[in-house]
Amino acid sequence: MQVLSLQNTKLVLALVAAGAIGGMGGSLLHNMGEARAAAPLVNTASVPAAAMVLPDFSQITTQYGPAVVNISVTSVGKASDDSAETAQRPQRDDPFGNDPFFEFFRRFQQGQGGAPGQKEAPARSQGSGFIVSADGIVMTNAHVVKDAKEVVVKLTDRREFVAKVLGADPKTDIAVLKIDAKNLPVATIGKSSDLKVGEWVLAIGSPYGFENTVTAGVVSAKGRSLPDDSAVPFIQTDAAVNPGNSGGPLFNSRGEVIGINSQIYSRTGGYQGLSFAIPMDLASKVKDQIVAHGKVEHARLGVSVQEVNQALADSFKLDKPEGALVSGVEKDGPGGKAGLQPGDVIRQVDGHAVVSSGDLPAVISQKAPGDKVQLDVWRKGAALAIEARLGNANDKPVQVATSKEAASQGRLGLALRPLQPEELRAAGVANGLLIESSAGAAAIAGVESGDVLLAINGTPVKSIDQVRVAVAKSEKSIALLILRAGDTIFVPVRMG
Repeated sequence: MQVLSLQNTKLVLALVAAGAIGGMGGSLLHNMGEARAAAPLVNTASVPAAAMVLPDFSQITTQYGPAVVNISVTSVGKASDDSAETAQRPQRDDPFGNDPFFEFFRRFQQGQGGAPGQKEAPARSQGSGFIVSADGIVMTNAHVVKDAKEVVVKLTDRREFVAKVLGADPKTDIAVLKIDAKNLPVATIGKSSDLKVGEWVLAIGSPYGFENTVTAGVVSAKGRSLPDDSAVPFIQTDAAVNPGNSGGPLFNSRGEVIGINSQIYSRTGGYQGLSFAIPMDLASKVKDQIVAHGKVEHARLGVSVQEVNQALADSFKLDKPEGALVSGVEKDGPGGKAGLQPGDVIRQVDGHAVVSSGDLPAVISQKAPGDKVQLDVWRKGAALAIEARLGNANDKPVQVATSKEAASQGRLGLALRPLQPEELRAAGVANGLLIESSAGAAAIAGVESGDVLLAINGTPVKSIDQVRVAVAKSEKSIALLILRAGDTIFVPVRMG
């Protein structure tokens, strides 16, 4: 969990993997206040056609609930000499003095961490899953079975089976298990692409170890890109999901599994109304690869991208701040071979709009290595169509860069000098200007002395005069492509 200071209000905001929970030491039951009364089911025979009818959650649970399983995992974690129970609580000192963002992107996974001097001891955790074939194929989250020494699957009829992990894909957080059983109840898989915002959904799982818990809500949004996993276009819901629900199914009102509950945003470590599920269209593709090959291959474009804010949109003459701005192109990568350049803004992939930078890796991750994609690119004020053949990720995900936004106006404020030939070779670039000092608008935007200026508004820079001309022509803002510590990123600078 993380405390973020927003003006005078302290806000705890943790990105929580709603999965594997540790052994429950002490009481987990708390006074939750007045409970909400469940809405009565409506008799459809007596309701006018124009009235809204709630789905019969009891029928969905009765028919499809037996396909949902509880998963108990035994792994090796750190335990202190005093008690193994301390291994159930994340223990990590903050070397930055309670920095507000220290644990913002850290997943909640009880049984991890530990102070120096602790010894190895068994750690136990729980999650959820669901059966997808009658001969014992079970789907869950990869983080539920991470580092597992033993995985036990418990059915609703109380039978238990030791499971084999056929494979896990951390990139999409999908794992596939196999248990030795036949004629098992099976969950029906639906199409997450048909899901609509506002549609009713039902989650079944084992929050905090309470098996076969049923919660309901609606789809809050689709295609969400989260900071820690830009390869998954998550389904956001307000169904109550807590640690232990990870890997459990998210049903639509027809009883079809359309998502796998995976993560939550939380102020407390528990449910706060923001739950995220992996779409089954993506999860099914991953499952099929794991069953067939025991591993998963992801496609890659070989570019680094960053968000397009209003300042960058003004710099690149875009009508609105949308798309994925290419800040770096991998040498001899798929994007480079196709002709992509730093400063290009990718606006569509195969006709699918790229609104935020996270949309690009989410779309690419659903393709296969070797697939061809049609890219709608904006370059130097004009639209351009580019065809690219995707490569194999090989654990090299599309990177999403970040930038510091300019906060005020003023002159550019850069002292520049040309790089010497040996400096160019050392930096691995063909052109560029060394920033000897940064002040004014450039300093406010985050440009630092020692950075190398590679391009302005997507055009490579070779002389100081070229910079002066570009600055003179800029009305609102200018986009500087900066090389810093081996990484490239566009920094928007607002001009006075």
